[in-house]
Amino acid sequence: MTHETTVARRQIEITNSLGLHLRPADKFVKLAIQFQSDVRVLYNGSHFNGKSILDLTSLAAERGTLLELEARGNDAEEAVEALAKLVSAGFYEDENGEAIQQPTVAEPPR
Repeated sequence: MTHETTVARRQIEITNSLGLHLRPADKFVKLAIQFQSDVRVLYNGSHFNGKSILDLTSLAAERGTLLELEARGNDAEEAVEALAKLVSAGFYEDENGEAIQQPTVAEPPR
């Protein structure tokens, strides 16, 4: 009996003006830990734990940095999709690093 692990990958670009500093890294980690999958960020040939704020802040990723996002597990696709959306939204920060309102997510129909 084989157990296949779902692996999802996507290249992401840091788009917010101040880069992946503490606040965006915190948002990333808080979102990543909502998923069961292991989340990794690949950069310059190294792997960083996507659920570790220390690992993410050590990336020192500035605006324009390209990162590879990888998730392994049952909800890998959903994890990559949600995290890529957060990053592409600039972590919901304005040009000065101030928080902007995040769109509300509608509840799925029952």
